[in-house]
Amino acid sequence: MRLICPFAAGGPTDVAARLVADGLTNVLPQRVLVENRTGSGVVVGTETVAKAPRDGYTILYSTIAHAVLRPLFSSLSFDPVADFRPVALVGTVPMLLMVNKDVPARNLQELIALFRDKPGRYDYGSSGAGGAVHLATELFLRQAGDLKVNHIPYRGSAPAMPDLLNGNLTMFLNVASDGIASVQSGATRALAVSSAQRLPQLPDVPTFAEAGLPGYEAYTWHMLFAPAGTPEEVVNALNQAVNKVVRMPNVQQRFTELSVQPRSDSTPASAAAWLRSEMAKWEPLVRESGITAN
Repeated sequence: MRLICPFAAGGPTDVAARLVADGLTNVLPQRVLVENRTGSGVVVGTETVAKAPRDGYTILYSTIAHAVLRPLFSSLSFDPVADFRPVALVGTVPMLLMVNKDVPARNLQELIALFRDKPGRYDYGSSGAGGAVHLATELFLRQAGDLKVNHIPYRGSAPAMPDLLNGNLTMFLNVASDGIASVQSGATRALAVSSAQRLPQLPDVPTFAEAGLPGYEAYTWHMLFAPAGTPEEVVNALNQAVNKVVRMPNVQQRFTELSVQPRSDSTPASAAAWLRSEMAKWEPLVRESGITAN
């Protein structure tokens, strides 16, 4: 069985995909191999699965990127909804709003006031235009009062962190796993976490709601998809296998290290509902903000 990951090898999504693939190899009769198919964002890898046989032997491991394909790309050879069958929501990944330690704001409301008082003076980094970090930050700026902060896209999260650490970048709303260590060491300051609950690793960092921005939540997430038309019994068997893997203690422990909040009770129907809700949330933001894929 091929598990197509449309992200580069060694990145956080690839690490999680390989963890799930190893678990599935122990649960299913087949060996599951991760195949990284990158290009045009996630388009190349996603297209591979859209055009694969409907037998359950080629599946997709993707993220929030799947939910914004339609507004980001004017021409696709596949339909992100009609050509796929969600199998299981594997987990959600919260984000951590960090500022460099020289920023005078000590909490979220002070940061909002700083941005409001000096529009266009400050900047924020992202892991790339149209990615989860970019979307989550734009949603924050919009909900906080259409704040004007300059966007600096990087090629991934790793190149942005040094600029945050050395003070060349004001703010970085990054996936939590990439920022926890710098916050714990005091190299950066965390003002809020984007999940509904606080992170166990950073119990003193409030949620956005607790910090004064109720209604704000943002995640990237991990989901398995099969090509549309895959037999129902195959989809259900894959779903049960994935849930079994997510409940494994070693997987739970590794997910905690990656700041992935596991979902071990997902069904194909609930995964499809999650995807619809995420598309309804993010597609209008992409269109109205004029975000394009670089």
